[in-house]
Amino acid sequence: MKYTPNEIDAKWQKHWADNQTFAASNTSDKPKYYVLDMFPYPSGAGLHVGHPLGYIASDIVARFKRHKGFNVLHPQGYDSFGLPAEQYAIQTGQHPDKTTKENIARYREQLDKIGFSFDWSREVRTSNADYYKHTQWIFIQLFNSWYNKDTDKAEDISTLISIFEMAGNATVHAVCDDNVEIFFPSDWGFYSEEKKQQILLQYRLTYLAETEVNWCPGLGTVLANDEIVNGVSERGGHPVIRKKMTQWSMRISAYAERLLQGLNDIDWSESIKESQRNWIGKSVGAMVSFDLKMYKYHIEVFTTRPDTIFGVTFMTLAPEHPLVQEITTPEQKDAIDAYIEKTAKRSERERMADVKTISGVFTGAYAEHPFTKEPIPVWIGDYVLAGYGTGAVMAVPCGDERDYAFANFFKGQNGMPEIKNIFDKVDISTEAYGSKDNVIIANSDFLNGLNYKEATKKAISELENINQGKGKTNYRLRDAVFSRQRYWGEPFPVYYVNGLPQMIDAKHLPIKLPEVEKYLPTEDGQPPLGNATNWAWDSVQCSVVSNQLIDDKTIFPLELNTMPGWAGSSWYWMRYMDAHNENEFASKEAIKYWENVDLYIGGSEHATGHLLYSRFWNKFLKDRGYAPTEEPFKKLINQGMILGESAFIHKIGFGLFKKQSVIFSTQEEAEFKRIEDKYKILDTICSNELIEEIKKNESIAKSEIEEKLNKPIWDELKESGLDEKVTIGAFGNILYKIHVPVEYVDLKNELDIEKLKTENFQYQDLDFVPYNGKFTVSREVEKMSKSKYNVVNPDDICNEYGADTLRLYEMFLGPLEQSKPWNTAGITGVFGFLKKLWRLYFDDNGLIVTNNEPSKESLKSLHKTIKKVTEDIENFSFNTSVSQFMICVNELGTQNCHERAILEPLAIILSPYAPHISEELWNQLGNSESISTVAFPICDEKYLVESDKEYPVSFNGKMKFTINLPLDLTPAQIEEIIMKDERTIKQLDGNTPKKVIIVPGKVINLVG
Repeated sequence: MKYTPNEIDAKWQKHWADNQTFAASNTSDKPKYYVLDMFPYPSGAGLHVGHPLGYIASDIVARFKRHKGFNVLHPQGYDSFGLPAEQYAIQTGQHPDKTTKENIARYREQLDKIGFSFDWSREVRTSNADYYKHTQWIFIQLFNSWYNKDTDKAEDISTLISIFEMAGNATVHAVCDDNVEIFFPSDWGFYSEEKKQQILLQYRLTYLAETEVNWCPGLGTVLANDEIVNGVSERGGHPVIRKKMTQWSMRISAYAERLLQGLNDIDWSESIKESQRNWIGKSVGAMVSFDLKMYKYHIEVFTTRPDTIFGVTFMTLAPEHPLVQEITTPEQKDAIDAYIEKTAKRSERERMADVKTISGVFTGAYAEHPFTKEPIPVWIGDYVLAGYGTGAVMAVPCGDERDYAFANFFKGQNGMPEIKNIFDKVDISTEAYGSKDNVIIANSDFLNGLNYKEATKKAISELENINQGKGKTNYRLRDAVFSRQRYWGEPFPVYYVNGLPQMIDAKHLPIKLPEVEKYLPTEDGQPPLGNATNWAWDSVQCSVVSNQLIDDKTIFPLELNTMPGWAGSSWYWMRYMDAHNENEFASKEAIKYWENVDLYIGGSEHATGHLLYSRFWNKFLKDRGYAPTEEPFKKLINQGMILGESAFIHKIGFGLFKKQSVIFSTQEEAEFKRIEDKYKILDTICSNELIEEIKKNESIAKSEIEEKLNKPIWDELKESGLDEKVTIGAFGNILYKIHVPVEYVDLKNELDIEKLKTENFQYQDLDFVPYNGKFTVSREVEKMSKSKYNVVNPDDICNEYGADTLRLYEMFLGPLEQSKPWNTAGITGVFGFLKKLWRLYFDDNGLIVTNNEPSKESLKSLHKTIKKVTEDIENFSFNTSVSQFMICVNELGTQNCHERAILEPLAIILSPYAPHISEELWNQLGNSESISTVAFPICDEKYLVESDKEYPVSFNGKMKFTINLPLDLTPAQIEEIIMKDERTIKQLDGNTPKKVIIVPGKVINLVG
């Protein structure tokens, strides 16, 4: 009976689907275990073999936990709002919904083929109205909430209104906008409804504000920092500029401290925790106010070093700082404007990362030192960010390396004074002194003689005395922009009355995306929803109506922006708990039962995006009584990448160079240029072996070029009379690597040129030059992606070897967290292992399993494997389990083991890794129920105890034979047995050994 993986895979995948084998219950008496993968965005390219890596790992854990008696929730869905589908809609006119559904169908087909134990009855899609209805509802809750610092949690906005009515806002301890105007309860009573709404917007957890954003003209939308790479959009590589726009924002900064402290309570890798700590960026220091000379304004600065206040030499504002245009002198205006325009083309992330470039412009204005009243020049520089702190820094060059470099770069220019040194007995002639330790303050009036801690405390106290500063804790974490100028996203449940946002009542949700004729922004620059003809809110009928009916009395305009891509992914794990609940995102009973995710697996690229926003939303929902836990994900594992082995062909050109001391005539110069242009870049693709040979000799002989490349360059040079005056350089800078699809390359790195040309028009006109009758490519390990032509389709592996081979091989490649290269050649070994496993159960005539008693050796092999696999799964060390399976099967084969007592438990412990073959073996052994919930075998340590030992027997240190002896024998008993052994008698040949050395359990050595 042969192992037929395709038939077995199809049989059991159908069985699992028909019987809902992996459907979880919300009312089980079993302990719960919730294992979740970061759900995928369904791209048109489908899955490659790198995508299932984390899914296979989570599936092993899910299946193992079912064997261990847990009620396991292991759902899957799709983060289905996304820019690629919208870009495709712009190009083709096809609705993003249609594209998304087609892509999801492809993903589902591929996922099913690998045999994951997902509970598909709970599938979610963030772009479905029955899902984003609840995203809209959560947005409304955020809008109707404020953060009370006294209770350290979010509360309903009605409690804030009650405080305003009773006491005004002077005593309110809230997270809110800066510079909120103080009012009394009597004022509140007289305010108009519009005025009240404007005030409340300054406190709400989601609010409208003019914000400095990353604007991408090429995509027509705002981008988050994590959507920008090297100053361009991650999607499409379009330029990004900084621009001020009125946007919805989320007051995530209210949760900065809780987000920071919560990292201590979750089992995540230290690298991810550190990424979030750095992103949150807690700093303790002081807020200092510098008055501006000749102006009524003042500059607010946050500093972690108030002890250095007397070392302030200049000030630097972010180019986007609102005061820049107000204080710039006429003489400096042109230079300032040019600098601002240049800076707008760089992303914040790019500016933060660039620590080498020094640039800035003097505004012409001066601030006033709060104590000495000395003038301090005010500059702008792109190393200061408008969104971090106050967008201004007090520059102390003697204590900060970046300020030191800036001051020295502009030294001697108008507006840059000499650097002040405020440290006692410290030389700053070559570099700044940034340490806080072992330093005494000098040249600083009342701070002289104090150390860092003493001077900091004193400086803050004196600043408070003169009302020009106070102690403060600051965070780098900024409120998250929540608007996108896109079509394919969640619509806001918002309409506008007199320009102020109003929430649509939750009972009228969802507000569905309208149909539009085109997906681009409107001609007057409005977002794509501005193209909708029915996009107004009738506040009487409570329905969406035609824009033409807007009268600003009962019918009002709806919000034209949509929510960002992270909206739907910031709470989706809760929807899985109760996916079909039409009234709530999940019932209290379901949330109470499942609580949060026990194991979350996904990529580390989401460290400061999805993972941070999800923690924020979870904490908010807990504050408002909708979530039972502070943190959404107990344990997080970041899987590494499976890298692709790219294939390259090499396009070669020739450089023509004049020989030294050669003078060309005008005619020769023209002829040289003609030939150079003709042969500089050739459509000649050389075999990699030829490339390697040419590299050894850059001045390759003309005969070799003519012979191996068959290009009559030299003939033309001879005809033109230039052959003695010109040198041909095969390289220089004219060797080009070109990706070629890996499916046309065999295991010997030889390229099938004819097939490549037949199936790919872009290669048809290229001249391929083999070497020694074959054409080889070069290989390089890179990220696996469609653009690099190195994608391996998991369908191909499943079709040829079966899903279990793919699953085992991906785990066998190496530790889950590490990146590792894919090598299709290695997969045959895993396939061979499964065939060897099959032969323990079957021969050509059928089942050969017996009910005989197993040998001690077989029991030892089995229980050794049970112990190893149990420990490995609990420690997420999946690769070593696969090795142990191989060792076990080899041992059982050697032992000629076919006993049911061994092979039944072996199928169970293999089941999490290779479920299809395990189900088939279990079924063939006469079991009718699925193997998926059978109790996992427990290791019996008695079978692992060594009762005997294979001793090496040596004569004068040279091993001659081995003997198996019980471990409980004494040295005297061992010696007696050895001396009577015929092999010993033969070796001694009548002689008596001088000494017999016996180390029990280790060695036996006879010294003659």
